[in-house]
Amino acid sequence: MLKPSAVAFFIAISALEAHASTLTVVSLGGLNKQAQQAAFYTPFEQAHGTSVRSDDYNGELGRIKAMVATGSISWDLVEVDHADLQRGCEEGLFEPLPPLQQLNAEDLIDDAISECGVGIFIWSTALTYDAKALAAAPKGWADFWDLDAFPGKRALRKGAKLTLEIALMADGVPSEQVYEVLSNPQGVERAFRKLDQIKPHIQWWETGAQPLQWLASRDVVMTSGYTARAIGARKDGYDFPVIWAGSLYDMDNWAIVRGSRNQTAALQFMQFTSQPDQQARFAEIMHNGPVNLRALDMVTPATRADFPTAPENIAPALKVDAQFWLDHGEELEQRFIAWSAK
Repeated sequence: MLKPSAVAFFIAISALEAHASTLTVVSLGGLNKQAQQAAFYTPFEQAHGTSVRSDDYNGELGRIKAMVATGSISWDLVEVDHADLQRGCEEGLFEPLPPLQQLNAEDLIDDAISECGVGIFIWSTALTYDAKALAAAPKGWADFWDLDAFPGKRALRKGAKLTLEIALMADGVPSEQVYEVLSNPQGVERAFRKLDQIKPHIQWWETGAQPLQWLASRDVVMTSGYTARAIGARKDGYDFPVIWAGSLYDMDNWAIVRGSRNQTAALQFMQFTSQPDQQARFAEIMHNGPVNLRALDMVTPATRADFPTAPENIAPALKVDAQFWLDHGEELEQRFIAWSAK
């Protein structure tokens, strides 16, 4: 008969094994989580025999910091944007990655593999408008500011990030010079002066669903918005064209929480979800851009035309500078809050 101490030991081992057979993956929820279930979680379970427990959060690093600080790690993989990936890596919240043998960097978009993360998809913000509410089609952000040719309310994101870049492009700054201009006080003043011109005509959106809802209800005639939402609305029958010139794009990534006990499975999952089959399936559902460019050849030309990573769409786009917003985000967001309250 086993002694009580031995029984306790085997119970502990069994618990660890049970934990190791379940990978906890945390995403931003909503339609994104549903698409990941179909394109990533279920196929991974079938291919590797590892159960995936999905959870969601609001992208706050505070919860991850608390886990790492206390050593109470209940998450294995988390979805983070590029700025939070860099910040979390620098602060020791994420595990540095070993060489990923199943991934060929040449197949992936730039920066898809970093010290602590692997890209999931490219998301994009662009000008979209109600074609039935305007007599002519706007061509870019300069037209967004043209109240005479394009009368009506507009909508922009309530925040400095993405909005200051748009203001400078509307003022004639080439996309490749936006962050150089925004890095000096004169450039910041220029962006806010440009926003002053249309401030009374702006509705400020705070969630990704709002601008498309406002277009549908005719509260606004044009807006900045996530292209995935705009493409989804178009497939629902709305005539909301997307202007890719001057769009802004960034990447969401997988990162392994520091101290995860499922790092082998987590690495398998990261590499699995980066394969072209899974990337194409996810992009077809969510209308975001695959980071594995081989996935572009696995969908129809019409479907590919809606992806931010389609060559014709990414060429005129501005990549969001994560390091710039890490360095200047807090002060610019405070400036924006003060400006918007006036």
